[in-house]
Amino acid sequence: MSDTTCHLSISLDGFVAGPEQSAEFPLGKRGIELHTWHIGDPRATEADRVANEWLMRPRGAYVMGRNMFGPIRGEWEGDWRGWWGDEPPYHAPVFVLTHHPHEPIEMAGGTTFHFVTDGFDAAYARALDAAGDRGVDIAGGASTVRQALAADVIDELTLDVAPVLLGSGERIFDGGETFGFTPVEVQHSPLSTHIRYRRAS
Repeated sequence: MSDTTCHLSISLDGFVAGPEQSAEFPLGKRGIELHTWHIGDPRATEADRVANEWLMRPRGAYVMGRNMFGPIRGEWEGDWRGWWGDEPPYHAPVFVLTHHPHEPIEMAGGTTFHFVTDGFDAAYARALDAAGDRGVDIAGGASTVRQALAADVIDELTLDVAPVLLGSGERIFDGGETFGFTPVEVQHSPLSTHIRYRRAS
């Protein structure tokens, strides 16, 4: 499948991360509440399992923002290698948007983080080239997804709508966009309503 995909958990009030992201709170304060459907909550159902399969399907390359890669802001410091341990779940090239150059970081399992300083379009072009016919995923965070939506490159968008109100944090929609997608599948559980959208024809 060569489509470009994006899969995000989102609160009822439109936030994909809580406020005050940090090393202690990678998803912002209370942001973890958006993700209980796939991190071992005993209330998870078959619907959550299906949505997790959507989330974890292999892709040929990924694009993510620097804030998703880690908590460091400004110039690089230390030996930060991502949130995911020695073997991240991507198993493919990951192109990280940043304003500060960094040498690639090769990890176990086939993941290499490449750092792109010349914007979303350049990162996406490199991801397309690396992915071949295996497709690209826009991994997040909010700013990167907004750029992908503005560039109109997402073919399939999945939103996991958690029954949570965060009140503040990081949004992907600001109300000025045209939502050019049609729902094609819905799975729901007590923890989340999973809506898979395709680009409207």
